[in-house]
Amino acid sequence: MNQASLRPNIVFVLIDDLGWADLGCYGSTFYETPHLDRLAAAGARFTDAYAAAPVCSPTRASIMSGKYPARVGVTQWIGGHAVGRLRDVPYFRELPMEEYSLARALRDGGYQTWHVGKWHLGERRTWPDRHGFDVNVGGCGLGHPPSYVSPYGIPTLPDGPPGEYLTDRLTDEAIKLVENAGEQPFFLNLWHYAVHTPIQAPEDLVGRYEQKAKTLGLDEIDAIKPGEPMPTWHQRHQHVQRRVVQSDPGYAAMVENLDANIGRLLDALDRTGKADNTLVVFTSDNGGLATSEGSPTCNAPLAEGKGWMYDGGLRVPLIVRWPGTVEPNNVLPDLVTSPDFYPTFLDAAGIPRPAQMHELDGQSILAALTEGHAEDRPIFWHYPHYGNQGGTPGAAIREGDWKLVRFFEDNHIELYNLVDDIAETHDLADTKPGVAARLNAKLGHWLEDVQARIPAPNPVSAYADLPG
Repeated sequence: MNQASLRPNIVFVLIDDLGWADLGCYGSTFYETPHLDRLAAAGARFTDAYAAAPVCSPTRASIMSGKYPARVGVTQWIGGHAVGRLRDVPYFRELPMEEYSLARALRDGGYQTWHVGKWHLGERRTWPDRHGFDVNVGGCGLGHPPSYVSPYGIPTLPDGPPGEYLTDRLTDEAIKLVENAGEQPFFLNLWHYAVHTPIQAPEDLVGRYEQKAKTLGLDEIDAIKPGEPMPTWHQRHQHVQRRVVQSDPGYAAMVENLDANIGRLLDALDRTGKADNTLVVFTSDNGGLATSEGSPTCNAPLAEGKGWMYDGGLRVPLIVRWPGTVEPNNVLPDLVTSPDFYPTFLDAAGIPRPAQMHELDGQSILAALTEGHAEDRPIFWHYPHYGNQGGTPGAAIREGDWKLVRFFEDNHIELYNLVDDIAETHDLADTKPGVAARLNAKLGHWLEDVQARIPAPNPVSAYADLPG
């Protein structure tokens, strides 16, 4: 066996908008995810893993760069713009070409590099093939598919037969790559478009979940509660719509289809004899969509969802399987953030840290995976924008059990002990002033270090007589 074959293959599965509570192994009783539950039982499941942002593009940029979104400059979902009490701030609308991407580092280290699925990190000049991927299937500037049913309308994915389902097709493409990989180690970057809107799922599965909702009495529950007006001017005639229970049959069907496709990919690794030498990582780019745009899921017990600085928008599932290296049935409480994948994968591959990796924010979690505990450190967020979900611009820090959020509209802070109060219902900023001051100071120093852009007050107000 040559030295290259001893290096692990890396399969990194990133799901779009999958909530922390959307898997059976994370507590869902409505969605059915047997394959992902088995994956978790065969490896490690992290309870306190986070995306680097509450929306997609910044998190994706952090994975590819190993840096916080604020340092890269991609702080908003690419194409997004909104104002309210605050003006918007500029951001890079592509992953800068000068970033030495994770794919480049792995390719330079001897890996085959394949991207399959969503990219959303810029237009043609910054697609995956320009950032170190040998193969690009489905990656382009789109943030979501025009359709999950062929014809897809994705410029980098030829349409399949009428009625073909996108998640099935992307998994087929990934399996083909695995089956034809040969002996050279590979990095499969499988970034599914699911479970982002539009909520479109195989009809037979939808019908099954409609019946399940009736059996459980969920169809009798008022699942969505109208809330306060949206803070963005273009949505000011709308209200936040909070889903309080997981009961949407279409979304549940998308989750089950996704789970089945992950199972097919795992079967392919088994069938080709590659499973024992493959590091598999499964996670999401932000929290579940729970407060607008149909509010298809609920992140309870976490607060809010995608687009918010509360944990429903930031905390994500993270499952890692690496036979012979990661013990099965591991439940790990270590703090993990998406820039950590870059150094972790290089360490797993035995690739030295390249000189281009200056200002790296990620920290390898290999020690957590192999020894059960990683070095304690704070993690940070900076989202200086309004999204489309009702959240407002802010920044945050988590250190140990504590999380502090600074909201830029009025610069007030909120402090939570996430072990005692996972739902972030009891603000302790006034009762724990010392902790609040310490974390707020650390957050301020970090914002200075990454040269974070802070939104300024809007000099004009919305006009009631104008639409939108």
